[in-house]
Amino acid sequence: MSKESDKNKDKKSTKVKSVSSNFNPIAAALIIVIASALVIGYCILNPDYAKSTLIIYVCTMVCATLILAISGWIYQNTKTSLDVNDVIKITENLNTEMIIWSEDFSFVYINKKLRELLGITSDYSDKKEGVWAAFGINTPDSTALERIVGSNSYESTFRNPSGTLVSIAWSTSKVKRYKKRDVYLSTGFNLTELKKMRLNLANANDFFHSSMELAEIGLIMSTDRRVFRASPELSHMLGLKNSSINVNELRSIIHPNDRLQFDGAIRNKDITVSKNLEMRLKSADGSYRWYSFRLKSIIGTGNSAPLFGGAVIDVTQKHEKDMLIERLAYMDDVTEIANRNKLVVTGQEIYDSCKILDYSFWIIVLDIDRFHIINDTCGYTNGNFVLKNFAHILYKYVTPGGLAARISGDNFALLLRDYGDEEMPTRTVKAIQEDFTRLAVDDFASISLTCSAGYSKMPEDGGSFLEVMEHAEFALKSNAGIQGSICGYEPSMHDSIIGNTELEKALALAIDNNELQLYYQPKIDLSSGKIMGVEALIRWIKPDGSVITPDSFVPIAESSHLIGKISEFVLNEGCRQNKLWQKMGYSPIVMSINFASSDFYQTDLKEKVFEALARSALDPQWLEVELTESLALSDIDFAVDQMNKIRDLGVKLAMDDFGKGYSSLSYLQVLPITLLKLDRSFITDIEHDNIAYEIVSAVIRIAKSKKIETIAEGIENNVQESILRMAGCDYGQGYLYGQPMPPEKILEFFELNEKRDIKQ
Repeated sequence: MSKESDKNKDKKSTKVKSVSSNFNPIAAALIIVIASALVIGYCILNPDYAKSTLIIYVCTMVCATLILAISGWIYQNTKTSLDVNDVIKITENLNTEMIIWSEDFSFVYINKKLRELLGITSDYSDKKEGVWAAFGINTPDSTALERIVGSNSYESTFRNPSGTLVSIAWSTSKVKRYKKRDVYLSTGFNLTELKKMRLNLANANDFFHSSMELAEIGLIMSTDRRVFRASPELSHMLGLKNSSINVNELRSIIHPNDRLQFDGAIRNKDITVSKNLEMRLKSADGSYRWYSFRLKSIIGTGNSAPLFGGAVIDVTQKHEKDMLIERLAYMDDVTEIANRNKLVVTGQEIYDSCKILDYSFWIIVLDIDRFHIINDTCGYTNGNFVLKNFAHILYKYVTPGGLAARISGDNFALLLRDYGDEEMPTRTVKAIQEDFTRLAVDDFASISLTCSAGYSKMPEDGGSFLEVMEHAEFALKSNAGIQGSICGYEPSMHDSIIGNTELEKALALAIDNNELQLYYQPKIDLSSGKIMGVEALIRWIKPDGSVITPDSFVPIAESSHLIGKISEFVLNEGCRQNKLWQKMGYSPIVMSINFASSDFYQTDLKEKVFEALARSALDPQWLEVELTESLALSDIDFAVDQMNKIRDLGVKLAMDDFGKGYSSLSYLQVLPITLLKLDRSFITDIEHDNIAYEIVSAVIRIAKSKKIETIAEGIENNVQESILRMAGCDYGQGYLYGQPMPPEKILEFFELNEKRDIKQ
C-alpha cells in the first residue's frame, strides 16, 4: 500500500475517533472527588461564603450530570459496535473477499483481496460503484440490495481488469445501525477455481463417456463382489434394465460353458494383476456375443473401499476373424473338434478353477480299438469318416464347461464336470461304446467297432492338468490289448506303466542294435519221425546274454507299434535262414512264422511277403504263415480275402491254437488254410481224458475231409505221440522233440535227424 493511501487511512481513523470520542468514568470520578474536596476546604476557610459556594457547586454538578447524561445518550445512539481500526486490521489481509458497508453507502470498506480482484486502490473515490461491481450488479436497483441482504448465499459474477470471469458467493449479515442506517458485513467465497474445476470435470466426464460410447467399452465395478454397478455403455450392450446387477443375475447372462472361469475370477481374492477373460454374454438382442472382460481387484485404503471389476469390450468381430487362426492352432481338421493344444490350454484353466472353486472334473482318454484295421481294410477316407463320427458322439456327452478333443490319430479325450457320481465315467463310456457300435453298417458291417477308455479325476490325481491326463493314459494302457476295456487310474499303475515305458525304449534300441534273434522249434512227421519244418520264435538276447521271451515284450511292442518292425524282421530272417539251410545241403523244410493282428490286417501284406521271398530266393511252398483263430475270426471277410492273396503266392497257411477260443468247425469250410494246429490244452490230458481224445479225433477227421493237414502242439511224451498218430494226426510239435533252439543248435538237430533216417 502507498504512503499516500496510509495517510488517508490515518485521516479516516482520526475522523472516526472525533465522531466517537472515548469516555473514561474513573477519570471523571477522580475529578469530582478533587473538586468536592476543594469546595469543602474553601467553605471551611471562608465560612461567610460557604452557603453561596455550596449552592453554586451543587448547581454546577447538577448541570454537569445533565450534560454527561445527554452526551452519553447521544454517544450510545451514534457510535457503531465496531472499532473500525480493529476491523480494518483484521479484514485487510484476510485471504477472502470482504465488504463493510452501510445501506446508504455513507460508509464503505473494501478489503485488499477484493480490491485486487476489482482492480481498485484503497482511495478509490466511488466506493458505491465498487460495491455494485463486487455484487455483479450492472444497473443499480433498490431491490438488488434486498436480495443480497435476504439471501444466505448470493452469487455474483464479474470480470476482473484482465478480462477473466470471476464468480463469488456472498454471505451478508447486519452488524449495527450507524446514524440511523444499517451497517452490513459481506463475506465472499471465490468460486472461480471451483467452477473451472467443475467445468473441466464435466468436460472430462463428457469426454470419457463419449470415448466409452464411441469405443463401445463398458465398465462394471463392485465393492463386495455381490452387487455390481454397470456403466450406461455396458447396460446398453447387454440390455440391462438397471445399472445395478447382483452377481447371480450377471452370472445368468454368461454362456453356461463360460461360467466356470467367471466363478473362478469372482472367488480369486488376489487378482492384483489385470486378468483377461473371454466369455460369451447374452447381449441386448438376446444372442450370445463374445466379450473381453479385463478385470482387476484394487485393495481398499482408509479413505476408499476395495474395488473389483474392469472393462468389458465386444470382441465378436475380432473373435470371428481369429477363428481361422484358432482353427489352425486349436482345432482338428478331420473331426472339427478341439485338438491336443486346445485341450492342454483349456484343461489347465479348468484345473486352476477346480483348485479355487473346489470343483472336480473327470478326464477320460479313449482309444478306437484296432483302428489301423479300419484304415487298411476300408481306406483312409472311411477311416476319417469313423473318426469324425466318433468325435460327434463324444460331443453329445460334453457337460457345461467341459470339452471333447482329439489327442492323436485314434485317441480322444473328454472333460466332464464331476457331480459326485463315481460311476459317471464308466456309464458315459458305455453309452459312447453303444453309440459307436451303431456305426457298423454298410461299408463297416463286417468290422467290430469298439473303443477302450482310461480315466482319472482332477485335481485329485495330479499336480497339473498334463499329469492328470497322463494318469488317465496310464489307466488306458494298463488294459492294452483288451477291446472295450474301461479302467480308472490307480497310483499303483504308475510304476507299471513307467516300467513298460522303459522296456519300450529298451526294445526300440534292441531292434536298432540287432539284439533280436530267431529260435526254431522242430515239427515232426508222426508217421516217419522225420523233421518236416520248424516254427520261428522271436527272442531278445541282451548284451549280457540273458534271454527275454516274447511273452514279456511282444505285448509292449504291439501297444507301441514296434510290432511292425519285429514282424518284418521275423519274415525276412525266417526266409533268409531257410534258404541258407537249403544251400547248406539240408533237405527242404517248411519255415512257419507268426503275424500279429496289426500286421495281418495291413493292405500291403501280400507285397511284403512277396518281397521277402524274392529277396531270399526262397520258394513260396517252404514258407508257412500261422494265424491265431481269434485273429482270423475277428473280421472273417477281410481275413478270407487276405488269406487268399497269400495262398495265391503259393505260401501255406496254418491256423494256430485251434480250439482254444470260440472255434467253429464251420469256419473250416471258408478259411483257405492248409494246416490246422490243435491247441496244447487238448493234448495235455489226451491220455487220461476221453472227451479230449474224442474232440481231437473228430477235428482231425473233419480236417482230413477238407484236405487240411493237422499238427498237435505241446507233445511231451511218447504216449501222447502214439495216441495222436493212431488218431490220424499228421505232425507233432513239443518238448518231446525239442525246445526252441538258436540256429547253431537246430543244425545239430538236423544232423541227428538225418543220421536216424539213414539208420532206418
